[in-house]
Amino acid sequence: MDTHREDNNSDPARDALLDEERTLYDEPSTHLASVEEKKRLWWKNAVINTFFISCWFTFATILSLYNKWMFAPEHLGFPFPLFVTTIHMFIQFLLAALLRLIWPRKFKPEHNPTRQAYAKKALPAAISTSLDIGFSNLSLKIITLSFYTMCKSSSLIFVLSFAFLFRLEKFSWRLIGVIFLIFSGVLLMVATETHFVLPGFILVLSASALSGFRWSLTQILLKDKKMGLDNPAATVYWLSPAMGVTLAIISVFVDGWITVARSPFFNGLPKTLETLFYLICPGFLAFSMVMSEFYIIQRTGVVPMSIAGIAKEVTTISIAAWYFHDELTPLNITGVGITICGIALFTYHKYRKSIDSTVPLDAHGNPIVVDDEDDRRDLRSYGIELEETMRLTEQNQADYDERATLLFSAGGDDDAEELHSIRSSKVMWDSETPHNVTSEEWRNEAEDSEEEGSDSSEPRS
Repeated sequence: MDTHREDNNSDPARDALLDEERTLYDEPSTHLASVEEKKRLWWKNAVINTFFISCWFTFATILSLYNKWMFAPEHLGFPFPLFVTTIHMFIQFLLAALLRLIWPRKFKPEHNPTRQAYAKKALPAAISTSLDIGFSNLSLKIITLSFYTMCKSSSLIFVLSFAFLFRLEKFSWRLIGVIFLIFSGVLLMVATETHFVLPGFILVLSASALSGFRWSLTQILLKDKKMGLDNPAATVYWLSPAMGVTLAIISVFVDGWITVARSPFFNGLPKTLETLFYLICPGFLAFSMVMSEFYIIQRTGVVPMSIAGIAKEVTTISIAAWYFHDELTPLNITGVGITICGIALFTYHKYRKSIDSTVPLDAHGNPIVVDDEDDRRDLRSYGIELEETMRLTEQNQADYDERATLLFSAGGDDDAEELHSIRSSKVMWDSETPHNVTSEEWRNEAEDSEEEGSDSSEPRS
């Protein structure tokens, strides 16, 4: 009998059938990320996000230096910033169209926004962006740069408020505390003797509110696959014409295009060509900067993008103090330190949020993200359901292995047929069997089946 059992246990056909059955209970392709997987994902995303932030920082810094040279009276002295920005918007539209033409699979989504969706979602984002730029440039003509920076730092609060309003960020008192810490640090960082001008203050405060509003709308657009604005090139392609037209209207009244045309910068063909060269070149930098911004917003959200902007200001002030020997008061240095601490706390807050959250992963280890607003579900609830499903699957496999072991221990030539009955039992378990049936009950059922079989059949040799 022992020899017979050994032969049965080594039966290739039965072993193959057993392996086939066990594959049905393999670990599911969709699973919850472990702590180590979450840490690995966080660091992977941190490296990619740092790359885009570095690109944005580089392009923004070069563009700022270029604009300072272009608008400063002691250098080129071109006094029409809104006119320049208007031209840059249309250059961005042409470059985005070129990307869509050359690499359609990468930069041209399958869908295009309908007129109703464009007017409802895209147009407000474009107009608010143009007004933000216009109000900011207008305010710089009547207030100092330090007072402008102090007022503009309030955009952090507006960004956070709109992020809560549009449910782009989950409400957290810890996050609110970190934002106000950074805000207070920025105020101290640029605190100098400033001359308060009410019209300038209203313009900057309006620009800050519009900044928070338009970044939140941009993030919503970048996540809307049905509109076809779910990649930065598509977003630039559809938004830049509306932004250019809005800025052009503002520029006509503020700069006065007749005044621009009669200026010495367009006096004669050689001078006109030289001026156009200086106007068009920074458009490529602006396009690269905006693309980097949109990638950051798409990957991280509006609040991290705003924090990155504050980090840029801190870096610029620190470099200026070190390289250009700009004098910083103890109050300014304290503000820089507080701001750095706030940015570090925000980074830790995002890290803890990532580690503590429930992250479902697909078969390739990539996080499952629901981008569509209509189909969005709470990932935590989904994770709980998935965790329960995995627990029941593991319990089913344990019960299956126990029953298969009991059946094989009895030996016999009908093991394959009985194993086929396990397949049926497994299907019934998945579809009909209540989850409160325990493995002990299954084992008792298997033992009862064996006793009944032994009573109705002859003893096996």
